[in-house]
Amino acid sequence: MTDNIIPIVDFITYTIGIVVFFIGMQLNERIAVLRAYNIPEPVTGGILAALAGLAVFLVTGAEIQYELETRDQLLVYFFTAIGLNARVSDLLAGGRPLAILLGLTLAYIVFQNVIGVSAALVVGQPAAVGVLAGSASLIGGHGTAIAWAPEIAADHGVPNALEIGIAAATLGLVLASLLGGPVAKYLMARHGIADSKADGLLVGISHEKEDTEQINHISIMSVLLVLHIAIIIGYVINQSLEEAGLKLPLFVSCLLVAILLSNSVPYLLPRMHWPARTRALAVVSDFSLGLFIAMSLMGMQLWSIADLAGPLLLMLGLQAVATVVFILFVLFPLMGRDYLATVLSAGFAGFCLGATPTAIANMTAVTKSHGPAPTAFIILPLVGAFFVDITNAFVIQFFLNL
Repeated sequence: MTDNIIPIVDFITYTIGIVVFFIGMQLNERIAVLRAYNIPEPVTGGILAALAGLAVFLVTGAEIQYELETRDQLLVYFFTAIGLNARVSDLLAGGRPLAILLGLTLAYIVFQNVIGVSAALVVGQPAAVGVLAGSASLIGGHGTAIAWAPEIAADHGVPNALEIGIAAATLGLVLASLLGGPVAKYLMARHGIADSKADGLLVGISHEKEDTEQINHISIMSVLLVLHIAIIIGYVINQSLEEAGLKLPLFVSCLLVAILLSNSVPYLLPRMHWPARTRALAVVSDFSLGLFIAMSLMGMQLWSIADLAGPLLLMLGLQAVATVVFILFVLFPLMGRDYLATVLSAGFAGFCLGATPTAIANMTAVTKSHGPAPTAFIILPLVGAFFVDITNAFVIQFFLNL
């Protein structure tokens, strides 16, 4: 330990993440309310681990800092697996829902900043703080908040913009993880929505349904081989695009490559066993997402937001209420008031307050209990990957210039 910092190297972080996941799983098995509201296991364990880190800081003054390189690799694994499961028929079926979800999301970016700026002015904070507590940190996440913080600090009189942005993104992630499941449960009960009867989960293995498909080292290795091939091709494409001036997250390139491979190779080589929608791929996908969420949440430095707690909690509380109201009275009705709309509602709560992986975790928890919703797992990442970041940048700049 140096300078009151406890560094945790990547391999140990990875190991702790597994332990945290199992703790969350045990708690979910023993606490009925966590299961009833579809709270993901890694969320339960991750939040508990973050609170333990806070306790260490309060008692000793030392900060636990995790290396998270493996966490970022797990995110690439997960989205590549989502791409392998994608069928052209699902993408075509997602045309209308995709357009509606995109329009609602782009509109909500503006709405989120209106709420943030209004709340900031009410509590006596600069309008730029409201942007930080709006789409810059919520829909945008930690990366967007960090990217905009220097400009806001230099040009808008908010010297602690970085701390505010990180704190808002951190609290938003917690809210996103906790709201998705309860929202879905309420909608299914309120509107009498039945469980899905479709076949094949995109993520995870159902809690209710037994499957006779065998999982062994051969099936797992086949999945990993195909994933690695898709990731390598995606990495090369991503590097080429970056050299051409177009920067995209690596998982986006890998997702698209996986979709292309899954909708060409099985037809070109019909005798080849392709791992799409197999239990083996579901295991790898669930493993990757679960550990990503657990490692992300356990690494939250909750002590960094203590000084900002009052006004920030008020602003984010309003954002959470607004998100739930928007889902119940706008998104769910316009998406069709069916099971797909329910799963997307859980995902939208995770996406608008946290990040795309949080949205996927929320949807996964719902579908593992109530059945598959393949279209939801295709259109929500597409909305998050392609359209939101670009639109968000223009909207943030617009509100900062007001």
